Amino acid sequence: MQGNLVETLIGAVVLAVAGFFLAFAYSTAGVGGGVTGYELRAHFNRADGLNIGSDVRLSGIKIGTITGQTLDPKTYDAVVTFTVDGRYKLPDDSAAKIASESLLGGNYLSIEPGGSDAMLKAGESIKFTQGSVSLMDLIGQAIFSATASSGGDKAKAQ
Repeated sequence: MQGNLVETLIGAVVLAVAGFFLAFAYSTAGVGGGVTGYELRAHFNRADGLNIGSDVRLSGIKIGTITGQTLDPKTYDAVVTFTVDGRYKLPDDSAAKIASESLLGGNYLSIEPGGSDAMLKAGESIKFTQGSVSLMDLIGQAIFSATASSGGDKAKAQ
C-alpha cells in the first residue's frame, strides 16, 4: 500500500511540472493573444520558404506575422498577406523582400521603409518587392558558369 502512495505522488508531481511547462510555453509563444495591428499585402514572383506564421521584420526586429498566402489567378504571382503591429506606420514607398535567416534556416519577410510622407493603410499592398532566391539555383549557375569558362579555355589552348 505504501508503494502505491509514493507512485501516485510522483505521478502527480510529474503532471504538475508538465502542466507548468505547457502553461509557460503557451504564454511565451504569444499564441493566446489575438493578432493586433493592420493587414497589408505584397505580390512576389516567388515566395519559396515563406510560411504562415513566419516573421515580418524591420531592421531585424519582428514587427508582424505572415497570415496568409494565395496565388493571383491573373498574374500567377504569390500574394502574401501579413499583419504589422499598429505602433509602426510604414511609408507607402516601402519595399518588401523575402530574406533567409541562415543557410539552413527558414525565410522571413524583410521590410525596408521608404522616405515618403504618406503611410500605408490597412488592406493596401506594398508596391516594391523582391521574391526569394533559390540557393540551389545559385549553386547551379555558379557550377555552370565555372564549367563553361574552363571548357572555353581548353578550346582556345588547342
